[in-house]
Amino acid sequence: MESYLVLFVFSLVAIAVALLVPNINLITNRFLKIDKKEEGKYEPYECGIPRIAPLNRRYFAFFYVLALVFLLFDLETVFLFPWAVAFRKLGVLGVVEAFLFVGILLIGFLYALFKGALKWE
Repeated sequence: MESYLVLFVFSLVAIAVALLVPNINLITNRFLKIDKKEEGKYEPYECGIPRIAPLNRRYFAFFYVLALVFLLFDLETVFLFPWAVAFRKLGVLGVVEAFLFVGILLIGFLYALFKGALKWE
């Protein structure tokens, strides 16, 4: 019966730790917070430099598309490296699959090229 009591107490402590540890920062913050309103508190960046452009200025999607094209070729490298290491063991089917993979990536590259994603303007 003693071993079950130890197991029960240990389970209660484990449950308490699991419930309290993730929320300890929220609980501590609620009691220790300083509710001081400052002029620049709700600015987008609290760096001390006044903003030049309005907040609703337009951002170009070019940089996002360029990042996606970079990811396309980064993933190509990640997936082709293990293929190159085990090239001799894969046989003809492995070569066909690799060319199919590179072909799909080439289609993605050509699509980005014809859409003008790689033009610097």
